[in-house]
Amino acid sequence: MRVLVIGSGGREHALAWKIRKSPRVSALFCAPGNPGIAEVATLVPVPVDETKTLIHFARAERIDLTVVGPEQPLAAGLVDQFREAGLKIFGPTRAAAELEWSKSFAKDFMQRHQIPTARYGVFSSSQLDEARRYLDSQPVPVVLKADGLAAGKGVLVCLSRAEAGKALEELFRDFGAAGRKIVVEEFLEGEEASIFVITDGQDFAVLAPAQDHKRAFDGDTGKNTGGMGAYAPAPVVTPTILGEVLDRIVVPTLEGMAAEGRTYTGCLYVGLMITPGGTKVVEYNSRFGDPETQVVLPLCTDNLLDVLMAASTGRMAQYAHQPLTREGSAVCVVLASGGYPGHYETGKTISGLAITDDRIAVFHAGTRLEGGTIVTAGGRVLGVTAIGEPLAATISRAYEAVARITFEGMFYRRDIGRKALKRT
Repeated sequence: MRVLVIGSGGREHALAWKIRKSPRVSALFCAPGNPGIAEVATLVPVPVDETKTLIHFARAERIDLTVVGPEQPLAAGLVDQFREAGLKIFGPTRAAAELEWSKSFAKDFMQRHQIPTARYGVFSSSQLDEARRYLDSQPVPVVLKADGLAAGKGVLVCLSRAEAGKALEELFRDFGAAGRKIVVEEFLEGEEASIFVITDGQDFAVLAPAQDHKRAFDGDTGKNTGGMGAYAPAPVVTPTILGEVLDRIVVPTLEGMAAEGRTYTGCLYVGLMITPGGTKVVEYNSRFGDPETQVVLPLCTDNLLDVLMAASTGRMAQYAHQPLTREGSAVCVVLASGGYPGHYETGKTISGLAITDDRIAVFHAGTRLEGGTIVTAGGRVLGVTAIGEPLAATISRAYEAVARITFEGMFYRRDIGRKALKRT
Protein backbone atom coordinates (compact mmCIF):
# COMPACT_ATOMS: atom_id res chain seq x y z
CA MET A 1 0.00 0.00 0.00
CA ARG A 2 1.04 3.57 -0.70
CA VAL A 3 0.19 5.82 2.26
CA LEU A 4 0.17 9.58 2.86
CA VAL A 5 0.17 11.03 6.39
CA ILE A 6 -0.88 14.67 6.71
CA GLY A 7 0.68 16.80 9.47
CA SER A 8 4.00 17.80 10.97
CA GLY A 9 3.95 17.18 14.72
CA GLY A 10 4.68 14.49 17.27
CA ARG A 11 1.36 12.76 16.66
CA GLU A 12 2.10 12.49 12.94
CA HIS A 13 5.61 11.22 13.67
CA ALA A 14 4.11 8.48 15.84
CA LEU A 15 1.55 7.62 13.15
CA ALA A 16 4.20 7.42 10.42
CA TRP A 17 6.53 5.42 12.71
CA LYS A 18 3.78 2.89 13.42
CA ILE A 19 2.45 2.67 9.87
CA ARG A 20 6.00 2.05 8.60
CA LYS A 21 6.04 -1.16 10.65
CA SER A 22 3.26 -2.68 8.56
CA PRO A 23 4.58 -5.24 6.05
CA ARG A 24 1.94 -4.00 3.59
CA VAL A 25 3.49 -0.53 3.21
CA SER A 26 5.32 -0.13 -0.09
CA ALA A 27 5.67 3.68 0.07
CA LEU A 28 5.07 6.19 2.87
CA PHE A 29 4.83 9.96 2.47
CA CYS A 30 4.18 12.78 4.92
CA ALA A 31 3.04 16.33 4.12
CA PRO A 32 4.72 18.47 5.25
CA GLY A 33 6.41 16.35 7.96
CA ASN A 34 9.47 17.22 10.05
CA PRO A 35 13.11 16.06 10.39
CA GLY A 36 12.14 13.12 12.60
CA ILE A 37 9.45 11.92 10.23
CA ALA A 38 12.00 12.09 7.41
CA GLU A 39 13.67 9.03 8.95
CA VAL A 40 10.62 6.85 8.20
CA ALA A 41 8.80 8.62 5.34
CA THR A 42 9.41 10.74 2.26
CA LEU A 43 8.55 14.36 3.06
CA VAL A 44 6.24 16.30 0.77
CA PRO A 45 6.59 20.10 1.14
CA VAL A 46 2.85 20.85 1.04
CA PRO A 47 1.09 22.63 3.95
CA VAL A 48 -1.93 20.89 5.50
CA ASP A 49 -4.30 23.62 4.29
CA GLU A 50 -3.43 23.31 0.57
CA THR A 51 -6.14 20.77 -0.15
CA LYS A 52 -6.06 20.93 -3.94
CA THR A 53 -2.31 20.33 -4.01
CA LEU A 54 -2.65 17.41 -1.59
CA ILE A 55 -5.37 15.85 -3.75
CA HIS A 56 -3.20 16.30 -6.85
CA PHE A 57 -0.28 14.61 -5.08
CA ALA A 58 -2.44 11.71 -3.88
CA ARG A 59 -3.68 11.10 -7.40
CA ALA A 60 -0.27 11.45 -9.03
CA GLU A 61 1.38 9.09 -6.52
CA ARG A 62 -1.53 6.58 -6.54
CA ILE A 63 -2.00 6.87 -2.78
CA ASP A 64 -4.12 4.02 -1.42
CA LEU A 65 -4.91 5.70 1.91
CA THR A 66 -4.41 9.17 3.35
CA VAL A 67 -4.30 9.53 7.16
CA VAL A 68 -5.07 12.96 8.62
CA GLY A 69 -3.26 13.90 11.83
CA PRO A 70 -4.20 17.44 12.97
CA GLU A 71 -7.62 18.91 13.67
CA GLN A 72 -7.42 22.05 11.49
CA PRO A 73 -7.71 20.34 8.08
CA LEU A 74 -10.54 18.17 9.41
CA ALA A 75 -12.44 21.28 10.48
CA ALA A 76 -11.78 22.76 7.03
CA GLY A 77 -13.37 19.76 5.27
CA LEU A 78 -10.30 18.00 3.91
CA VAL A 79 -11.93 14.57 4.24
CA ASP A 80 -15.03 15.71 2.35
CA GLN A 81 -12.92 16.99 -0.56
CA PHE A 82 -10.75 13.85 -0.74
CA ARG A 83 -13.86 11.68 -0.84
CA GLU A 84 -15.43 13.84 -3.54
CA ALA A 85 -12.23 13.25 -5.53
CA GLY A 86 -12.68 9.47 -5.13
CA LEU A 87 -9.73 9.06 -2.73
CA LYS A 88 -9.70 6.91 0.40
CA ILE A 89 -8.95 8.90 3.56
CA PHE A 90 -8.97 8.20 7.30
CA GLY A 91 -10.77 10.85 9.33
CA PRO A 92 -14.20 12.39 9.95
CA THR A 93 -16.03 14.79 7.66
CA ARG A 94 -16.25 18.47 8.60
CA ALA A 95 -19.76 17.94 9.96
CA ALA A 96 -18.67 15.00 12.12
CA ALA A 97 -15.51 16.81 13.28
CA GLU A 98 -17.69 19.55 14.74
CA LEU A 99 -17.58 17.46 17.91
CA GLU A 100 -14.12 18.98 18.34
CA TRP A 101 -14.13 22.29 16.48
CA SER A 102 -17.20 23.55 18.36
CA LYS A 103 -17.35 22.83 22.08
CA SER A 104 -20.84 24.31 22.25
CA PHE A 105 -22.03 21.88 19.56
CA ALA A 106 -20.45 18.99 21.49
CA LYS A 107 -22.12 20.03 24.76
CA ASP A 108 -25.53 20.45 23.13
CA PHE A 109 -25.07 17.10 21.34
CA MET A 110 -24.33 15.34 24.62
CA GLN A 111 -27.36 16.93 26.21
CA ARG A 112 -29.59 15.80 23.32
CA HIS A 113 -28.35 12.22 23.58
CA GLN A 114 -28.11 12.01 27.38
CA ILE A 115 -24.35 11.47 27.39
CA PRO A 116 -22.92 12.31 30.83
CA THR A 117 -20.99 15.59 30.96
CA ALA A 118 -20.59 18.65 33.18
CA ARG A 119 -23.35 21.28 33.53
CA TYR A 120 -22.70 24.24 31.24
CA GLY A 121 -23.80 27.51 29.70
CA VAL A 122 -22.90 28.96 26.27
CA PHE A 123 -22.46 32.67 25.55
CA SER A 124 -21.48 34.71 22.51
CA SER A 125 -19.24 37.78 22.60
CA SER A 126 -22.36 39.98 22.54
CA GLN A 127 -23.60 38.33 25.76
CA LEU A 128 -20.83 39.43 28.10
CA ASP A 129 -23.25 40.70 30.75
CA GLU A 130 -25.30 37.48 30.63
CA ALA A 131 -22.10 35.44 30.91
CA ARG A 132 -21.02 37.43 33.97
CA ARG A 133 -24.39 36.90 35.64
CA TYR A 134 -24.19 33.17 34.92
CA LEU A 135 -20.68 33.04 36.36
CA ASP A 136 -21.89 34.77 39.51
CA SER A 137 -24.47 32.02 39.98
CA GLN A 138 -21.92 29.19 39.66
CA PRO A 139 -19.75 27.68 42.39
CA VAL A 140 -15.98 27.95 42.06
CA PRO A 141 -13.73 26.51 40.80
CA VAL A 142 -15.32 26.93 37.38
CA VAL A 143 -14.05 26.09 33.88
CA LEU A 144 -14.14 28.44 30.89
CA LYS A 145 -13.53 27.18 27.35
CA ALA A 146 -13.16 28.90 24.01
CA ASP A 147 -15.69 27.35 21.66
CA GLY A 148 -13.33 26.85 18.72
CA LEU A 149 -9.93 25.27 18.10
CA ALA A 150 -7.24 26.82 20.30
CA ALA A 151 -4.32 24.33 20.20
CA GLY A 152 -5.13 23.03 23.69
CA LYS A 153 -4.78 26.48 25.26
CA GLY A 154 -8.41 27.61 25.27
CA VAL A 155 -9.37 25.98 28.57
CA LEU A 156 -9.02 27.98 31.79
CA VAL A 157 -9.71 26.59 35.26
CA CYS A 158 -10.59 29.52 37.54
CA LEU A 159 -10.35 29.23 41.32
CA SER A 160 -12.19 32.47 42.16
CA ARG A 161 -14.94 34.65 40.69
CA ALA A 162 -12.45 37.47 40.10
CA GLU A 163 -10.21 35.08 38.15
CA ALA A 164 -13.21 33.81 36.19
CA GLY A 165 -14.22 37.35 35.25
CA LYS A 166 -10.74 38.11 33.92
CA ALA A 167 -10.64 34.78 32.04
CA LEU A 168 -13.99 35.52 30.41
CA GLU A 169 -12.71 38.82 29.04
CA GLU A 170 -9.42 37.22 27.96
CA LEU A 171 -11.13 34.45 25.98
CA PHE A 172 -13.42 36.88 24.18
CA ARG A 173 -10.57 39.34 23.54
CA ASP A 174 -7.53 37.20 22.72
CA PHE A 175 -8.78 34.04 21.04
CA GLY A 176 -10.13 35.44 17.77
CA ALA A 177 -12.64 33.23 15.97
CA ALA A 178 -12.18 30.48 18.58
CA GLY A 179 -13.41 32.87 21.27
CA ARG A 180 -16.54 34.20 19.58
CA LYS A 181 -18.47 31.87 21.85
CA ILE A 182 -17.50 30.68 25.33
CA VAL A 183 -18.57 27.60 27.25
CA VAL A 184 -18.82 28.00 31.03
CA GLU A 185 -18.64 24.59 32.68
CA GLU A 186 -19.07 23.02 36.06
CA PHE A 187 -15.70 22.01 37.53
CA LEU A 188 -15.47 18.24 37.83
CA GLU A 189 -13.50 16.63 40.66
CA GLY A 190 -11.76 13.41 39.69
CA GLU A 191 -9.01 11.92 37.57
CA GLU A 192 -8.73 12.46 33.82
CA ALA A 193 -8.14 9.78 31.21
CA SER A 194 -8.77 9.34 27.52
CA ILE A 195 -9.69 6.55 25.16
CA PHE A 196 -9.27 6.22 21.40
CA VAL A 197 -11.91 4.56 19.26
CA ILE A 198 -11.26 3.65 15.64
CA THR A 199 -14.59 3.44 13.84
CA ASP A 200 -16.36 3.29 10.50
CA GLY A 201 -19.40 4.95 12.08
CA GLN A 202 -21.00 1.75 13.29
CA ASP A 203 -18.44 -0.81 14.44
CA PHE A 204 -15.35 0.18 16.39
CA ALA A 205 -12.16 -0.99 18.08
CA VAL A 206 -10.69 0.50 21.25
CA LEU A 207 -7.01 1.21 21.91
CA ALA A 208 -5.27 1.36 25.29
CA PRO A 209 -6.62 4.01 27.70
CA ALA A 210 -4.12 6.80 28.32
CA GLN A 211 -3.62 9.71 30.69
CA ASP A 212 -2.31 13.09 29.53
CA HIS A 213 -0.64 15.75 31.72
CA LYS A 214 -2.02 19.12 30.59
CA ARG A 215 -0.47 21.51 33.11
CA ALA A 216 3.00 22.87 32.43
CA PHE A 217 4.66 21.94 35.72
CA ASP A 218 4.92 19.09 38.23
CA GLY A 219 1.97 18.42 40.48
CA ASP A 220 -0.48 19.65 37.82
CA THR A 221 0.48 23.29 38.35
CA GLY A 222 1.00 26.10 35.85
CA LYS A 223 -0.96 26.93 32.71
CA ASN A 224 -2.71 24.45 30.48
CA THR A 225 -0.61 23.28 27.54
CA GLY A 226 -1.13 21.02 24.56
CA GLY A 227 0.17 18.20 26.78
CA MET A 228 3.45 17.70 28.69
CA GLY A 229 3.48 13.92 28.66
CA ALA A 230 1.34 10.81 28.80
CA TYR A 231 1.36 7.14 29.70
CA ALA A 232 -0.66 4.06 28.80
CA PRO A 233 -2.43 2.01 29.84
CA ALA A 234 -4.05 4.19 32.52
CA PRO A 235 -5.04 1.94 35.42
CA VAL A 236 -7.72 4.39 36.54
CA VAL A 237 -9.74 3.07 33.57
CA THR A 238 -10.63 -0.32 35.01
CA PRO A 239 -12.36 -2.96 32.86
CA THR A 240 -15.63 -2.05 34.58
CA ILE A 241 -15.21 1.66 33.87
CA LEU A 242 -14.21 0.97 30.27
CA GLY A 243 -17.34 -1.13 29.77
CA GLU A 244 -19.50 1.69 31.15
CA VAL A 245 -17.76 4.24 28.92
CA LEU A 246 -18.41 2.14 25.83
CA ASP A 247 -22.07 1.57 26.73
CA ARG A 248 -22.98 5.04 28.05
CA ILE A 249 -20.70 7.26 25.95
CA VAL A 250 -19.13 5.70 22.86
CA VAL A 251 -22.14 3.80 21.50
CA PRO A 252 -24.60 6.71 22.10
CA THR A 253 -22.12 9.10 20.49
CA LEU A 254 -21.77 7.05 17.30
CA GLU A 255 -25.49 6.31 17.15
CA GLY A 256 -26.36 9.96 17.80
CA MET A 257 -24.00 11.24 15.12
CA ALA A 258 -25.40 8.79 12.58
CA ALA A 259 -28.98 9.74 13.50
CA GLU A 260 -28.14 13.40 12.94
CA GLY A 261 -26.69 12.72 9.48
CA ARG A 262 -23.10 13.15 10.63
CA THR A 263 -21.83 9.56 10.51
CA TYR A 264 -18.49 9.57 12.33
CA THR A 265 -15.54 7.74 10.78
CA GLY A 266 -11.88 7.83 11.80
CA CYS A 267 -10.50 8.18 15.30
CA LEU A 268 -12.81 9.41 18.04
CA TYR A 269 -10.93 10.64 21.11
CA VAL A 270 -13.02 10.80 24.27
CA GLY A 271 -11.55 12.83 27.13
CA LEU A 272 -12.96 11.57 30.41
CA MET A 273 -13.21 12.71 34.02
CA ILE A 274 -13.63 9.77 36.34
CA THR A 275 -15.52 11.23 39.30
CA PRO A 276 -17.00 9.67 42.47
CA GLY A 277 -20.41 10.17 40.84
CA GLY A 278 -19.52 8.43 37.60
CA THR A 279 -17.49 8.97 34.44
CA LYS A 280 -18.27 12.06 32.36
CA VAL A 281 -17.07 13.47 29.04
CA VAL A 282 -14.70 16.44 29.33
CA GLU A 283 -14.20 16.82 25.58
CA TYR A 284 -14.17 15.08 22.24
CA ASN A 285 -11.31 15.25 19.77
CA SER A 286 -11.89 14.27 16.16
CA ARG A 287 -8.44 12.71 15.71
CA PHE A 288 -5.64 10.98 17.61
CA GLY A 289 -4.60 12.98 20.68
CA ASP A 290 -1.20 14.52 21.23
CA PRO A 291 0.86 13.33 23.14
CA GLU A 292 -1.35 10.32 23.94
CA THR A 293 -0.77 8.93 20.44
CA GLN A 294 2.91 8.65 21.29
CA VAL A 295 2.11 6.08 24.01
CA VAL A 296 -1.00 4.39 22.59
CA LEU A 297 0.45 3.47 19.18
CA PRO A 298 3.66 1.85 20.50
CA LEU A 299 1.38 -0.56 22.38
CA CYS A 300 -0.78 -1.20 19.32
CA THR A 301 -0.35 -4.33 17.23
CA ASP A 302 1.39 -3.89 13.90
CA ASN A 303 -1.79 -4.32 11.83
CA LEU A 304 -2.78 -0.69 12.54
CA LEU A 305 -2.71 0.20 8.85
CA ASP A 306 -5.23 -2.53 8.06
CA VAL A 307 -7.50 -1.21 10.81
CA LEU A 308 -7.27 2.37 9.50
CA MET A 309 -8.18 1.16 6.01
CA ALA A 310 -11.11 -0.85 7.39
CA ALA A 311 -12.44 2.22 9.20
CA SER A 312 -12.18 4.22 5.99
CA THR A 313 -14.06 1.66 3.89
CA GLY A 314 -16.85 0.49 6.22
CA ARG A 315 -15.26 -2.83 7.18
CA MET A 316 -14.59 -2.39 10.91
CA ALA A 317 -16.80 -5.32 11.93
CA GLN A 318 -13.87 -7.70 11.43
CA TYR A 319 -11.85 -5.83 14.11
CA ALA A 320 -14.63 -4.95 16.55
CA HIS A 321 -13.83 -7.80 18.93
CA GLN A 322 -10.11 -8.25 18.30
CA PRO A 323 -7.46 -7.09 20.78
CA LEU A 324 -5.38 -4.31 19.21
CA THR A 325 -3.08 -3.70 22.17
CA ARG A 326 -0.01 -5.61 23.31
CA GLU A 327 0.92 -6.22 26.92
CA GLY A 328 3.25 -3.66 28.49
CA SER A 329 3.35 0.05 29.15
CA ALA A 330 4.50 3.22 27.41
CA VAL A 331 5.53 6.59 28.84
CA CYS A 332 6.09 9.83 26.91
CA VAL A 333 7.88 12.86 28.38
CA VAL A 334 7.52 16.09 26.38
CA LEU A 335 10.59 18.33 26.15
CA ALA A 336 9.44 21.93 25.79
CA SER A 337 10.97 25.32 25.00
CA GLY A 338 11.52 27.68 27.91
CA GLY A 339 8.51 29.97 28.30
CA TYR A 340 5.97 27.59 26.75
CA PRO A 341 2.93 27.83 26.68
CA GLY A 342 3.65 31.56 26.64
CA HIS A 343 6.38 33.30 24.63
CA TYR A 344 9.39 31.14 23.73
CA GLU A 345 12.40 31.31 21.42
CA THR A 346 13.19 28.86 18.63
CA GLY A 347 16.29 27.93 16.65
CA LYS A 348 18.06 26.25 19.60
CA THR A 349 20.42 23.41 18.64
CA ILE A 350 19.30 20.00 19.89
CA SER A 351 21.93 17.50 21.07
CA GLY A 352 21.69 13.85 22.06
CA LEU A 353 19.11 12.60 19.58
CA ALA A 354 21.14 9.55 18.53
CA ILE A 355 19.53 7.03 20.90
CA THR A 356 19.84 3.44 19.66
CA ASP A 357 17.77 1.64 22.35
CA ASP A 358 14.89 -0.04 20.51
CA ARG A 359 12.72 0.47 23.60
CA ILE A 360 12.99 4.26 23.11
CA ALA A 361 11.35 6.35 20.39
CA VAL A 362 12.01 10.08 20.11
CA PHE A 363 9.09 11.74 18.32
CA HIS A 364 9.69 15.19 16.82
CA ALA A 365 6.93 17.70 17.57
CA GLY A 366 8.51 21.10 16.91
CA THR A 367 11.83 20.78 15.07
CA ARG A 368 13.37 21.90 11.80
CA LEU A 369 16.59 21.29 9.88
CA GLU A 370 18.88 24.31 9.73
CA GLY A 371 22.20 23.93 7.90
CA GLY A 372 22.30 20.21 8.57
CA THR A 373 21.52 20.69 12.28
CA ILE A 374 18.19 19.90 13.97
CA VAL A 375 16.94 22.90 15.96
CA THR A 376 13.84 23.77 17.95
CA ALA A 377 10.86 25.13 16.03
CA GLY A 378 7.98 25.07 18.50
CA GLY A 379 6.82 25.11 22.08
CA ARG A 380 6.63 21.36 22.43
CA VAL A 381 9.82 20.16 20.78
CA LEU A 382 10.19 16.40 21.36
CA GLY A 383 8.27 13.52 22.88
CA VAL A 384 10.60 10.93 24.40
CA THR A 385 8.71 7.63 24.62
CA ALA A 386 9.81 4.48 26.43
CA ILE A 387 8.14 1.12 25.94
CA GLY A 388 8.40 -1.77 28.38
CA GLU A 389 7.06 -3.55 31.39
CA PRO A 390 6.43 -2.94 34.27
CA LEU A 391 5.39 0.73 34.40
CA ALA A 392 7.93 1.83 37.04
CA ALA A 393 10.80 0.55 34.90
CA THR A 394 9.34 2.19 31.80
CA ILE A 395 9.14 5.56 33.58
CA SER A 396 12.78 5.24 34.63
CA ARG A 397 13.83 4.31 31.09
CA ALA A 398 12.02 7.36 29.68
CA TYR A 399 13.78 9.76 32.04
CA GLU A 400 17.14 8.11 31.40
CA ALA A 401 16.64 8.87 27.70
CA VAL A 402 15.51 12.42 28.49
CA ALA A 403 18.77 13.00 30.38
CA ARG A 404 20.76 12.42 27.15
CA ILE A 405 18.99 15.20 25.23
CA THR A 406 19.70 18.91 25.65
CA PHE A 407 18.85 22.27 24.10
CA GLU A 408 18.95 25.77 25.51
CA GLY A 409 15.91 26.53 27.69
CA MET A 410 14.64 22.94 27.70
CA PHE A 411 12.21 22.01 30.45
CA TYR A 412 9.93 19.06 31.18
CA ARG A 413 7.76 17.59 33.88
CA ARG A 414 9.41 15.07 36.18
CA ASP A 415 6.25 13.38 37.42
CA ILE A 416 4.82 11.73 34.30
CA GLY A 417 3.14 8.49 35.31
CA ARG A 418 3.28 9.11 39.05
CA LYS A 419 -0.50 8.84 39.44
CA ALA A 420 -0.42 5.39 37.85
CA LEU A 421 2.30 4.18 40.23
CA LYS A 422 0.01 4.97 43.16
CA ARG A 423 -2.56 2.60 41.66
CA THR A 424 -0.18 -0.20 40.67
